[in-house]
Amino acid sequence: MHNNEYMQCDVLVVGSGASGLATAVTAAELGLDVIVVEKEPVLGGTSAWSGGWLWIPRNPLAVTEGIVEELEQSRTYLRNELHCDVLDPRVEAFLEQGPKMVEFFQHRTEVQFFSGSRMPDFHTSEGFAKGGRSVCAQPYDGRRLGPWIKKLRRPLDIISLRGMGIAGGADLNHLLNARRSASSMLYASKRLLRHTRDMLCHSRGMHLVNGNALIARLLKSAVDRQVRLLTDTPVRKLLREGERVIGAQVERTAQVIEIRARRGVVLACGGFPHDQQRIASLFPHAPNGTEHLSAAPKGNTGDGLRLGESVGACIPSDMPHAAAWAPVSRVPREDGGFSGFPHLMERAKPGFLAVRRNGQRFVNEADSYHDYMCALFKATGPGEAPASWLICDHRAQRRYGLGWSRPLPFPTVPYVRAGYLYKAPSLAELAHQCGIDAQQLALTVSTFNQAAEKGFDPLFHRGESLYNKAQGDSLHAPNPSLGSLRQAPFYAVKLVLGSLGTFTGLHTDVSARVLNLHQQPIPGLFAVGNDMNSIMNGYYPSGGITLGPGMTFGYIAGQTLACQPEEA
Repeated sequence: MHNNEYMQCDVLVVGSGASGLATAVTAAELGLDVIVVEKEPVLGGTSAWSGGWLWIPRNPLAVTEGIVEELEQSRTYLRNELHCDVLDPRVEAFLEQGPKMVEFFQHRTEVQFFSGSRMPDFHTSEGFAKGGRSVCAQPYDGRRLGPWIKKLRRPLDIISLRGMGIAGGADLNHLLNARRSASSMLYASKRLLRHTRDMLCHSRGMHLVNGNALIARLLKSAVDRQVRLLTDTPVRKLLREGERVIGAQVERTAQVIEIRARRGVVLACGGFPHDQQRIASLFPHAPNGTEHLSAAPKGNTGDGLRLGESVGACIPSDMPHAAAWAPVSRVPREDGGFSGFPHLMERAKPGFLAVRRNGQRFVNEADSYHDYMCALFKATGPGEAPASWLICDHRAQRRYGLGWSRPLPFPTVPYVRAGYLYKAPSLAELAHQCGIDAQQLALTVSTFNQAAEKGFDPLFHRGESLYNKAQGDSLHAPNPSLGSLRQAPFYAVKLVLGSLGTFTGLHTDVSARVLNLHQQPIPGLFAVGNDMNSIMNGYYPSGGITLGPGMTFGYIAGQTLACQPEEA
């Protein structure tokens, strides 16, 4: 391996998720020369697999729709949700700069959002909002990327429809209702025909939605501003002069290259969802670092945190939750391993319930994925492995699917043969297959059914909150989130420990500058996204609290870098 190349820039961004690209685009728009290095062969990180939602209170799209709230309402909600009397100064910076970030990208870049005016917060704590705090990237035509489309990470295969990304809301509803509505059938037919055409012409879908659309829009914005994007380029170490970080040593095409960054280096490597050593030290339920299945890309192995530590950065370890927990099921891969399917939606649909091995419910299944896992941890006794079973009847599986097993018209046989989906003609036989207490399961389902058919859940109050209702099926009555399990055969999948990403990261200040053990900024070093210790203090108050702060602090870091003097 030869060390015979040298590059220079103003800003070096390590990682190509939404937070890193937001930093790069902001800095480039403000006149800086930017290089983005990505160790994977594709761009987008976990963001490209995400739902693409950002939580931004008081955002300009909501204001345009007439949803206007005082800043204090957001503060009140966060003080309650984060269990603190005084908010972290970074939270204040996020609340102030978030709307400005949306305005910046809407008016000066290719990034365009639509408003989540009906997307409620997770919880009904004082200060919660019924909607208007969320935005999502508008769908995007991948052909606008030209040759760069080949570098865009594809949607996660196990949750897409043969490579076709599916957005929530109207898109998903039309596809689920294609057999019930002529207009939905027409919509679904057009979507599938377009995807088939794209696969034949481009070998991938070109109607991009969710996080794929967000990354595509950021990528186009970066390319338009001459940001240099280098894939297959891992960082080996940070370069320093005295205490200042001045660049990084990277590996590219079997060469070691020094990249000097006059203004600073920004770490945006996606946290540590596949770093077994750090998982073992921070996840109480995973003492070996292997008992956990993350839905993030395998390349997110904690590089940014290790690079930060190598120059004296501080990583707090006292948050109540080190990651964004989510129930996942193990999808078998051809290589003998497993991928994690994140169960984010069907839990809230009619005809589903979740139990532990004792056959008893333990949670409001329609609450957020993070809350579901917190309830599972609480219900699990000493020495037990935290696991649960998501169960539904034939009617529910055929309408909504169950995890990796698709709804009609896809058959269930392949999923059963793969050992993923359990299917039985009775609840007793299903319990036997899964190792669940059969007598208790029968009692649980019977009790649940009687109340669900009346639209109630006296045990966990499922379907009462706006969030529960929004996650359910608006066409189902009397409660969008509640329906009985009566039609055989019955189905189940096992849900195990998982996450969507990590919360614990490098300690930073209000400008996204990385702090050392003495709480002083390390000159020239910044961190954003999941490399930055979460401003939510290990809690999960609403959907989009990863990408929202991630892009906001990317915007803040880009502005800070543009304003600071150039180093000689």
